[in-house]
Amino acid sequence: MTMLSRRAAIGALIATRVTAPAIAAPWRPDRPVEFVVGFAAGGGTDIVARLFARHLEARLGQPMTVVNRPGASSEIALTYVARARPDGQVIGLTNMPSFVTVPVERRAQYNLDSFTFIGNIMTDATGFMVAADSPIRDMADLVRRGREQPDQIVVSTSGIGTDDHLLLVMLERETGARFTIVHFNGAPQQRNALLGGQVQVNMVSIGEFAPNPQGMRYIAHAGAQASRFAPATPTLRGMGLEIEMYSERGIVLPAGTPAAIVERLREAVQETAEDPATRATFATQFIEPSYEAGPTWESRMRRAQGQYAELWRRQPWINA
Repeated sequence: MTMLSRRAAIGALIATRVTAPAIAAPWRPDRPVEFVVGFAAGGGTDIVARLFARHLEARLGQPMTVVNRPGASSEIALTYVARARPDGQVIGLTNMPSFVTVPVERRAQYNLDSFTFIGNIMTDATGFMVAADSPIRDMADLVRRGREQPDQIVVSTSGIGTDDHLLLVMLERETGARFTIVHFNGAPQQRNALLGGQVQVNMVSIGEFAPNPQGMRYIAHAGAQASRFAPATPTLRGMGLEIEMYSERGIVLPAGTPAAIVERLREAVQETAEDPATRATFATQFIEPSYEAGPTWESRMRRAQGQYAELWRRQPWINA
């Protein structure tokens, strides 16, 4: 080999060693990944995002910044994610059921085809909360008052089409009770309204208030079985009401994101969700981890959207 060809070979080898990692690495090291949340800071969704991001960024070797874009039952946030460049720099945290109900109830700026599904990371039963000194003793008492004094009890939710809202719609349908419903952009506003006396009942996920229940108490939740985080709280099924409802949170990317980025993030999310350290961190905040792989989760979300579309045709909830 001549001196010239040897120099060329060495130069090619150096170039390969320098450029190969840059080609393989999907993310830019000079900019944090945006983790977009559709509810206000301090609420249950925000807490999940911040806890999960802390563990996920350690696996990716890439800093993550949680960005709150509250409003319109997460439509604002998810529209931002759907319209982002598909380069892995913007990911979104979804909330079920509003993730699938928003495109059912309105001409939304996104649909399920707008995203690549990475994975669902947690499930949290939806519950009923009153002030600690509320005259509403239990769930049976709430239903009785809703029948005898229709529309007199004010109940808050975290937005139209959310798990909170749809659970209340289902309760009214099953029991004949009627309530006045007001919608907020997240759990902190709901807490203030309940403690301030503007509302009498909050519809919230167990994980949103179990860490800090001061001045409040649960009267029931819609999980299939007792929650380890609120073991004394009865389930609706245990009271004879065939109703279940959960808040679920999963991670999506914009549609069209390159396969290398998708696969790397799916692998990192699964490892993070199943890591005992992540699960222990979740437990300190009363969050129930529940990992579901992207393709399986997507199939379930599409089936769920069809079911909610049928419910919407029979009983629209936009004015409920």
